Amino acid sequence: MAISFASLPDLYVHGFDTVIDVRSPAEHAEDHLPGAVNLPVLDDEERARVGTIYVQESPFLARKLGAALVFRNAANAIEQRLSHHEGSWRPLIYCWRGGQRSGSFTWMLQQIGWRADVVEGGYRTYRRLVKRYLYDDPLPHRMVALDGFTGTAKTDLLKVLKSRGVQVLDLEDLANHRGSLLGAMPGGQPSQKGFESVLAGALCALDPAYPVVVEAESSKIGERILPPSLWVALKAAPRIEVQATIEARTDYLVQAYDDILSDAVVLRERLEYLRQRRGHEVVDGWFELINAGNKAGVTRALMEQHYDPSYLKSRKAHVMQVIGQVQVDQLDGSGLEAAAVRVEKMLQRLHLP
Repeated sequence: MAISFASLPDLYVHGFDTVIDVRSPAEHAEDHLPGAVNLPVLDDEERARVGTIYVQESPFLARKLGAALVFRNAANAIEQRLSHHEGSWRPLIYCWRGGQRSGSFTWMLQQIGWRADVVEGGYRTYRRLVKRYLYDDPLPHRMVALDGFTGTAKTDLLKVLKSRGVQVLDLEDLANHRGSLLGAMPGGQPSQKGFESVLAGALCALDPAYPVVVEAESSKIGERILPPSLWVALKAAPRIEVQATIEARTDYLVQAYDDILSDAVVLRERLEYLRQRRGHEVVDGWFELINAGNKAGVTRALMEQHYDPSYLKSRKAHVMQVIGQVQVDQLDGSGLEAAAVRVEKMLQRLHLP
């Protein structure tokens, strides 16, 4: 009998030893349950082939071919990937909609003696639960946002806070992006669905009884959009302002963004988009600094002429509650550790409703 789950947190505490996604590699790559192992019973080419036969020839022929492929691939997976498991192993299986692919694979595992079950409704059920959690229901968490100019090392401060046992939500890490025009990271960003999956998983792992520290972001991180429930909570979150001199911010950003600052061609390509917004004279000035190899100069100019004005404009457009400021003299390990201690004290004074 397929197992149903009433909520996303219920699904995340399923209690099984392994979650197996038997969908095709392309389906799995777009999005999957966090931690799920991909053992496709039809690969991408096979799935397309069966689908074409189903539409153009006959559902019976498609099912016959599909069954042969599914059982062949499932047998290979059992022999090559699963044979080491003991008899007490409990896997949870899902496919697109909890149908033939997951049902067939689960039946084979059960015949061996493993205590396998299938997710009722498959991946589609999971996506409905994610959507309800991130789009429809208010989040149960109390957010506190780290705010401040670009280059105040807010992301690094989050990591220090986490190492000290504070609950944090690192959105830039989940989105694999540094959250700015120059913030692209190696490997690219996950799909929107994939981002929502890791985000929902991270949120469900947090205790609503304690505040969650998050970096103040816009509604998008790179190309990934913050879902409505999180965006509403983030806009309402009280702020702790992280402050540092422009000299310290420049030194920090030159190191943090050395990859893009060292690639003059790509850097110019990305800044070219700002001509209409900042004007030709300003952008040409940036290009002169880039051509001269002046990393600190172009970094400081970008802050003074683009990032800082954008931040101040955004602050004027939104009413927010500021519960404290943290001045960081040096944006290095010891400086951020001292800042984390001060943030913790502010959190301790924050009374939850």
